[in-house]
Amino acid sequence: MSFPSKRAALTTLALAVCLAAGSAHAAGRYVLISHAPDSDSWWNTIKNSVKQAGEDYGVTVDYRNPPNGDLADMARLIEQAAAQGYDGVITTIADYNVLQGAMKKITDKKIPLITINSGTPEQSEKLGALMHVGQPEYAAGKGAGERAKAAGIKSFLCVNHYATNPASFERCRGFADAIGADAKTSTLDAGDDPTGVESKVSAYLRQHPSTQAVLALGPSSAHPTLKALEKGGQKGKIWFATFDLSDEISRGIKDGSVQFAIDQQPYLQGYIPVAVMATMKAMKTTDLAKVAEAVKANPATVKRFEEYGLAPAYGPRHIGSGPGFVTRETLPKVEKYAGQYR
Repeated sequence: MSFPSKRAALTTLALAVCLAAGSAHAAGRYVLISHAPDSDSWWNTIKNSVKQAGEDYGVTVDYRNPPNGDLADMARLIEQAAAQGYDGVITTIADYNVLQGAMKKITDKKIPLITINSGTPEQSEKLGALMHVGQPEYAAGKGAGERAKAAGIKSFLCVNHYATNPASFERCRGFADAIGADAKTSTLDAGDDPTGVESKVSAYLRQHPSTQAVLALGPSSAHPTLKALEKGGQKGKIWFATFDLSDEISRGIKDGSVQFAIDQQPYLQGYIPVAVMATMKAMKTTDLAKVAEAVKANPATVKRFEEYGLAPAYGPRHIGSGPGFVTRETLPKVEKYAGQYR
């Protein structure tokens, strides 16, 4: 089959799937359960993505999270989802050991499960999930560290605002390995209170004046860290990078105080699982290769990803959403949607 005819066939299939999913609106009910506390605004992008995916594929998608980020509460939300008759569950692997029992209740009931964001594809497979959609955390941290090493960085501080999530340390470890630093002594359990983060970062830098760089793990730690650097006269002098985007981080990239933001394209982490599950249900198949092809060819999906400048990495089973690096040169392509769709 030639490429044009194959694409046409897939587009026709995708249209049929879209219509089928739309006609089954009442039957298609899914839930995304995150580990994020209410205070973490970064997850607004994923909330937007599941809402849009629900509209595009004609299904209902709920969003649930533990208000204070407590993983025991998260486990209970997953257990409740198992009992509520959802057609599919999407969740993060914030802590494999804490959540595996709750997720088993999902798979024991033959409810489709897709993991996103934190955790690894290997953990996802052990949990019986269909696939994992996310950014390889260690690789992302190492990629950032390699850029820092090229700039001559040999020491750093990793500001971890969500140390209760074991996967978060993989980012710090990857960066440390890349520059040859000790991840344990270079990582700060900063908490998620902005005032506390700012105070702890300031104290660390006073105690370790030879620190050359700072890596933040997201806006919740990046924003107060930038304040600490500014008050200490170090903003723009200490090499600084962060995971994820926000308006403030975008401004920092523009003025040079932020080297880059590591973009895991969170919109994909919400949109793709909904698209996959809705398509599986409409096509009545568990063949992930066929489902992925239909999702890739779906006109609504193509439109969203092109509009927001998103590029998922489709694998045989799992789908990568990052990492990408947003620099001063690439920022104009993404800042229009920062905090909303990027």
